[in-house]
Amino acid sequence: MPRLSGVNLPQEKQIKIALTYIYGIGDSLSEEILKQANLEGQTEVKDLNSSEVNRLNEIISKNYTVEGELRRKKKDNIKRLKDIDCWRGIRHKKGLPVRGQRTQSNSRTVRGNVRKTVGSGQKKAPAPK
Repeated sequence: MPRLSGVNLPQEKQIKIALTYIYGIGDSLSEEILKQANLEGQTEVKDLNSSEVNRLNEIISKNYTVEGELRRKKKDNIKRLKDIDCWRGIRHKKGLPVRGQRTQSNSRTVRGNVRKTVGSGQKKAPAPK
C-alpha cells in the first residue's frame, strides 16, 4: 500500500481519485500533480512502481501544504482571529456561522444540528407508583 504524506492510498482506486484522500488535495490539484509527475490519472494505485511513488511524494512535499501542516496553519489562523476579537473570531468562539449566513432558520449545521422546539409548557405529571 503506497504511503504519501502519511496517508495510505487505497489499492483499487485510480491514482487521480486516490490522491484526494490526502487532506488539502482535491480533484483539480490531483490532476495538476499528475501532470507534473507525467502520470496518467486512470492508472490504479497498485500498478505504480516505487519510482513513481517517490516522484509523487517529492512533488507533493516540495510544492504543496498538506495534512498536518495545513491543519496546523488553519487552526493558527482561527486562533489569531479569536485572539484579536474581530467579528469572525467572535463568531468562531460562539460556534455560529462566520461568513454571513442567516441564523434564525438555517444554522443547524454549524450549531451541531440542535433542534429547539417548544412544547406545551407543562411538564408531564410523574407516573403513580
